[in-house]
Amino acid sequence: MSEGDLGRLAALREELVCAGRALADEGLVAGTAGNLSCRAGDRVLITPSGAQLGALRAGEIPAVSLEGERLDGELEPSSELALHLEIYRRCCAGAVVHTHAPMATAVACVLDELPCVHYLMVELGGSVPVAPYRTFGTRQLAEAVSEAIEGHTAVLMANHGTLAYGDDLAHATSRTRLLEWAATLYRRASAIGEPRILSAAQQRDVAAELERRAYGSGYPLRAQSG
Repeated sequence: MSEGDLGRLAALREELVCAGRALADEGLVAGTAGNLSCRAGDRVLITPSGAQLGALRAGEIPAVSLEGERLDGELEPSSELALHLEIYRRCCAGAVVHTHAPMATAVACVLDELPCVHYLMVELGGSVPVAPYRTFGTRQLAEAVSEAIEGHTAVLMANHGTLAYGDDLAHATSRTRLLEWAATLYRRASAIGEPRILSAAQQRDVAAELERRAYGSGYPLRAQSG
């Protein structure tokens, strides 16, 4: 491996540490609940099993192949390695973030789908599906989440937590924060009355306007009718 490649991996490890600490400081992960990863070519850097994200050090982050083989690092990869690798295989992802963010996780204990109550949710693909409950760390969970996230950039995991991906860690963590904000907004609106839900046509109009204004591109709205 060239010095440039080694430098790139070192920089990504530092990014993982910083992202994990930020999420811990914001209360989106607590203790060892949650894991992050990012891709560097044919390698995936992922937080280790049992890691306290608020106290993680760059040298503790292992690297694995896209098939899950450990390439370097002394610590075991996260127990949710299969979940992360499945998203890399299925989606055009540069980074994956899984949390137990409190409000989004609460919503995932109740709803089958978080409705699109705000136009910014088009960044997540509109309404956010809830993948059916499966035991943590299993291939069954990885497959359920991978199927549910089709056409979206984030998904809720029933009675478990959240997952979001992006081009890089900044993108994936931003979507994680957006999902928690949207869940909080829905909960507050529901306490007042029945929230209005943006229709598929309204969501498409938002995506088109954002594209026209060059605020972003590739908003992953699933094909919808209505």
